[in-house]
Amino acid sequence: MQYLKQLFENNRRWVEDTTLGNPSFFEDLAIQQLPKYLWIGCADSRVPANQIVGLSPGELFVHRNVANLVVHTDLNCLSVLQYAVDVLKVEHIIVCGHYQCGGVLAALHGQRFGLIDTWLQHIVDVKQKYVDLLDAKPIGDQRADLLCELNVLEQVGNVCQTSIVRDAWSREQPLCVHGWIYDVKDGLLRDLGFTVTGEDDVGPAALRALKEFKVSGNTR
Repeated sequence: MQYLKQLFENNRRWVEDTTLGNPSFFEDLAIQQLPKYLWIGCADSRVPANQIVGLSPGELFVHRNVANLVVHTDLNCLSVLQYAVDVLKVEHIIVCGHYQCGGVLAALHGQRFGLIDTWLQHIVDVKQKYVDLLDAKPIGDQRADLLCELNVLEQVGNVCQTSIVRDAWSREQPLCVHGWIYDVKDGLLRDLGFTVTGEDDVGPAALRALKEFKVSGNTR
């Protein structure tokens, strides 16, 4: 007896539709993957990375976890990052968060769920770091949205601080790190204005982004 039969049927239909438009698609895909982009995003089921940016399989290397965190002790994330930069030679790393992120909301409101609380402590740290900016916003969606954005900025900084990315820049490998956010309410991506192109640009880029946040509160 085959479980989840509908998913297998969906898969066969997807293969048929894909090969109808491009008969050699899977043959070509099996030979190699040559993505230019690494996507570090949230595991939320509402945020499908490839579909959001309109890219096909093989064009986007993806790592997802709860609340799109880049933690320096997370060997899973660091292994993906190292492979993407050193082996695949991606040219862009995109850290993409999203509004209405359950992990961010839990950290903001001090909710407890068990083991995941330890993971979400990293967002609690972001909350405490930017408490003045957050307190300037009314309690509710505006404050939650701002923490989602600030969390992305913090994770972009964490990516830039890894030896993997710093070594790539030191050998003059073309590599940009970007901070984006996705709105599940309208399906649109927003650039948070934090793009880093080299080690010397990390501090100035962060200051530019935070200056914009202090002026406008957030990007929405």
